[in-house]
Amino acid sequence: MRFTTKAEYGLAALADIALHSGCGERITTVEIAQRQHISHKYLEQILVQLRQANLIRAVKGQKGGYLLLKPASCISISDVLNALDSSILADAPEIDCESDVRRNIKECLWDKMNGAMRDYTEHMTLAELLETGLCQDDSGTYII
Repeated sequence: MRFTTKAEYGLAALADIALHSGCGERITTVEIAQRQHISHKYLEQILVQLRQANLIRAVKGQKGGYLLLKPASCISISDVLNALDSSILADAPEIDCESDVRRNIKECLWDKMNGAMRDYTEHMTLAELLETGLCQDDSGTYII
């Protein structure tokens, strides 16, 4: 399975916002881009999609930035992936041929793998991702 950079960067951006937006603090695109090593221009495109999916809120102005719209414990990884690249969790294409072997491979392998991944991402939240992958570097900064 291949994840797009958009999905990877989008998850990283949401994780960054969740980690650094304590007490309603807004996180700017410049901060996210620097910490996560993402092109600022590309990050802005990703954040638009996350905003349209009602995962984040943009606040304009001098003290503007981004906030999660709901707690990280209420954002499933599948919500994020579907907002950024709906093909990741999509079902395998239908087999339109006479081959029983290919049809069986699709049903016994690809459909089950897609189902397992879909189930896993629907039940894993952003908060759980942060909890399981969180560690501190030498400076005390949380990294994933």
